[in-house]
Amino acid sequence: MSPIAENLHAVRSRVDAAARRAGRDPGDVTLVAVSKTFGAGAVREAWAAGQREFGENKVQEGLQKISETADIEIRWHLIGHLQSNKVRKAAGPFACIHSVDSVDLLRRLDHAALDYGSRPEVLVQVDLAGETTKFGAPSEQARLVVGAALDARAVTLAGLMVLPPWNDDQEQTRPWFVQLRGLRDRWVADGLPRQALRHLSMGMSHDFEAAIEEGATIVRVGTAIFGKRTHSTSP
Repeated sequence: MSPIAENLHAVRSRVDAAARRAGRDPGDVTLVAVSKTFGAGAVREAWAAGQREFGENKVQEGLQKISETADIEIRWHLIGHLQSNKVRKAAGPFACIHSVDSVDLLRRLDHAALDYGSRPEVLVQVDLAGETTKFGAPSEQARLVVGAALDARAVTLAGLMVLPPWNDDQEQTRPWFVQLRGLRDRWVADGLPRQALRHLSMGMSHDFEAAIEEGATIVRVGTAIFGKRTHSTSP
């Protein structure tokens, strides 16, 4: 078994245990292997170990890997910030885009998907901490993005995403996961369709267990699968 396969096995075991601790079905949690800065060879190793959902931060790097792995079936997620000038490139190849944070970006993406003939899922990135160094929409603005997504013609609203302030201690990031779940539940109670907000994308290598315990349906795990990042494959 390769190191990546061993790491995947360990991460899946931890996902399973965290879900069971919370009384949840582990099958309700999607593990996205974040392959940013690692080449197509690493993606193929993970794929050979049974992984089918992969995530990239940058559109260009993702497109390169999508091209290099076109012979195998992969569901690609864009988890990093989507610049407006990259919308047309992202609308077709990525099955799920986690980082929609404005009505304008949502509408551009919807128009691009309509032209492309694709139906990508989108998640609205919510900024709960007000960090100026990160993207995301404050909760009131995020609610407007959700409304625009519900009216979209091509993209499909699937849920919310959060990137909390970094902390090695997952007990310090846990409250942000609780907040996102609470926000989603309030919006559903106010009449928004639960199916459109069924996913909560939250939790990375250092805190995905707490995220799962607090309701994450998608976790974005890179380092714990592929190892420490030392370089970028993109120019």
